[in-house]
Amino acid sequence: MQHTLGKTLISGQSPATGNPAPQLWANPDLGPAAAALGQSDISMADVIAAEARLARFAPVLRALFPETAATRGIVESPLIPLHADVQRTLRPAGTPEDDAAGRFWIKADHALPIAGSIKARGGIHEVLEFAEALAQRHGLLDGTDDYLALAGPAARALYGRHEISVGSTGNLGLSIGIVASALGFRATVHMSADAKQWKKDKLRAHGAHVVEHTGDYAQAVHAGRERAAADPHAYFVDDERSRSLFLGYAVAALRLRGQLQQAGITVDATHPLLVYLPCGVGGAPSGIAFGLKLLFGDAVHCWFVEPTAAACFLTRLQHPDRPGITVYDAGMDNRTEADGLAVPAASELAIAQMRPLLAGVATTDDDTLFLDLYRLRHSQGVKVEPSAAAALSGPRMLLGTEAGRAWLEARGLAEHLPQAAHIVWSTGGLFVPDAEYADFLARGQVAAEHAR
Repeated sequence: MQHTLGKTLISGQSPATGNPAPQLWANPDLGPAAAALGQSDISMADVIAAEARLARFAPVLRALFPETAATRGIVESPLIPLHADVQRTLRPAGTPEDDAAGRFWIKADHALPIAGSIKARGGIHEVLEFAEALAQRHGLLDGTDDYLALAGPAARALYGRHEISVGSTGNLGLSIGIVASALGFRATVHMSADAKQWKKDKLRAHGAHVVEHTGDYAQAVHAGRERAAADPHAYFVDDERSRSLFLGYAVAALRLRGQLQQAGITVDATHPLLVYLPCGVGGAPSGIAFGLKLLFGDAVHCWFVEPTAAACFLTRLQHPDRPGITVYDAGMDNRTEADGLAVPAASELAIAQMRPLLAGVATTDDDTLFLDLYRLRHSQGVKVEPSAAAALSGPRMLLGTEAGRAWLEARGLAEHLPQAAHIVWSTGGLFVPDAEYADFLARGQVAAEHAR
């Protein structure tokens, strides 16, 4: 296996697929957080405004989705310690147990209510922002704070005259389709060829219209965007360009700060926070990483994790002069069981925000995804989909490769690792049907037997 530090990824290939082998790439454009954030057109005030909007709509979500009653309509996931047996798989072979690399946690977005994935916050936020604007324009709020009126018949009649649409490989589609339908909008989800059938079925069960495409994610998005542009009553949620999605995702950082405080976790220069986020088009992990940088500055270090077959974010970062470059251009085939990460080209909005802020990118193969999925279930009782399991490859590559150790030394972090907190962001899995999940586990068990 070849590892690189700040160099081009596309240099080795997996003999099984022709895709590059799993690697770690450190971002040479990473700079001081304050300077990068000062040049961004997105501010903490924008993130706080998004959080406030979600709070205003909490009574509406609680009324429409009884599963949010315990959190009073706030859609959030727990922060839970990572089981010791799983932690051991993240250290290099032969590392003594007392050679501490810090504490490890799971941010359990696989258990988020309503949508069951990391896409819930961003997707719900954008639907609610559009719903709020419509209600204000048509006098349904009338200067009051009675947002429950937006779950009533007058609001449903108004929303029913409008369509909300999105292009998706699955999880964003679930988020948009379920919430939009519940509010009374006509919801249309354009699904790429790699979208799972059960996700299409679930959307239809919630009243959304699913348009199936034979092409990949980018083609589904393009088709949805074109159709919405021709309809004056249609609103398209653009995963590649949406500021509203980005801000909804960034709210997660504010919520995580409170959870870290409750867990007694300090974040500063000598207590670094390392966060590992699975990445597809890049909107969700970039929004979260941006929010974390706003809060913790240079004390937080965010790594994205992508499939070896679909490393679109890494490809774009490595080619700053080629907007729109795809994984196909870089010799990858975009074929992965991590359907939420099967994206050919990165979001340009996300790339612009992350170029000076992201620590780097790790890539992983499908066999490792299933092995980690199995380990999480066997040791921790956690049910995730393959995309979510990608996060575990982040600390494994950082702690267990020459490139990772060189990066830690160069950033002055190696000496502070015993005081570090590592968060693997588990991005989806709540609604995976039992039969399909059993197939995931069976494949993971085979990989575990081979790994012994």
